[in-house]
Amino acid sequence: MKDFDHLMSVWQEQPVHDKLSVDNVLKQVKKDVNSLAGKLRWSIVAMVAVLINSFAVMFFLVFNSWVTYAGISIMMVCMLMYFTLIIRHYRILNRHDATVNPTEYLITLHEYQKQRAKIAGWFYYIYVLLISLGLLLYFYEVLATFPLYGKIMIYGTTGAWLLFCTFYLKRRIFMNEQEKLNVMIDRLERLKSQFE
Repeated sequence: MKDFDHLMSVWQEQPVHDKLSVDNVLKQVKKDVNSLAGKLRWSIVAMVAVLINSFAVMFFLVFNSWVTYAGISIMMVCMLMYFTLIIRHYRILNRHDATVNPTEYLITLHEYQKQRAKIAGWFYYIYVLLISLGLLLYFYEVLATFPLYGKIMIYGTTGAWLLFCTFYLKRRIFMNEQEKLNVMIDRLERLKSQFE
């Protein structure tokens, strides 16, 4: 009898998993995905504006040195690569509707998470390195008439900003996005396991 009482107490101490409401989970996932897609849309708009501005600088301003044109070209190629990645990620997020087929959407979120992790890794550092090289070449002619303290101030400010974005801001942005993705994926996986 003692064994039975012990077994009953162990059984009752087991955590009770709450059943998730399908509608609430899907609404929350859809809201979170729309938030991520909205940020990507604004990134697309900003990147288009910067590319148009760079194009205008390259073709409507006259520079004496080919080095300046090379710097602008490097930055534009770099921005175009990032632009194509943003478009790809936006399309991955909007490829399927979470309310139609949550299991398929879960696969889409895993694919998106893997792609974003790849960007947070090696691509971002290559991107910053090439943008820095492009700025360095661009500033070669643009800052030629500046006094030494002006050059040091502009190079120092630009370098500090790039370092701040690379080692502080990037980590915070990507960690925040990964947390949101992990919560969405967890909700959908719990919902999936609920019906298995």
